[in-house]
Amino acid sequence: SGLIASQNVSHGPMYGHGFATLFLGEVYGMTDDDDVRDALVKAVRLIVKSQNREGGWRYHPVPYEADLSVTICQIKALRSARHGGIDVPKETIDNAIQYVKDCQNSYDGGFRYMVGGGSSAFPRSAAGVASLYYAGVYQGDAVNDGLKYLEERIKAGEDRGGHEIYGHYYCSQAMFIAGGKHWAGYFPKVRDRLIDSQSTDGSWDSAHGGDYATGMSLIILQMPYRLLPIFQR
Repeated sequence: SGLIASQNVSHGPMYGHGFATLFLGEVYGMTDDDDVRDALVKAVRLIVKSQNREGGWRYHPVPYEADLSVTICQIKALRSARHGGIDVPKETIDNAIQYVKDCQNSYDGGFRYMVGGGSSAFPRSAAGVASLYYAGVYQGDAVNDGLKYLEERIKAGEDRGGHEIYGHYYCSQAMFIAGGKHWAGYFPKVRDRLIDSQSTDGSWDSAHGGDYATGMSLIILQMPYRLLPIFQR
């Protein structure tokens, strides 16, 4: 089927599949390995086939429901694969863009978890802006309103709390791609915060475990160095 999944997942395999496909896309782009390409093509086909009628993805590889958090994983994976020359249908990306825009709240520019309704929050709004960028939408009201929302939430201290490291994982990418004053006003603060919160053994910790927090923190801190192709402008 092309699905890449662990047997020990609580919500369903599409989170892991998205990140695993992204990993394969980055490896293939740097190595041009035929075996990696074969696995990557199968993984991309699964993502394309499991997109739902709204344009998004959910926990399981079936075109049923969708949420923004799973959707960003698939969009980012498809962008990496496309960088490596793997065919990704334009219709898939167009529908994904529409889904992300449908998740944006007009009253504050933030993003909700699903199309059906709900409030905006920092972590999913960071994922929303990053989704648009990785789908090729670099300008427009959706991006501008989303960036404004993120910066206002950070200023108000609402970027802390639940899923903080997740939010900044995507916010760092969005601000880096936005560049200019957005990046200059953002990165020094989150960089210093991460350095100050690092444990003496070099790790970071969070409610979701040390491996997760350490990996995410290192990805955020490497953003200016663009060590992976997906993070290059």
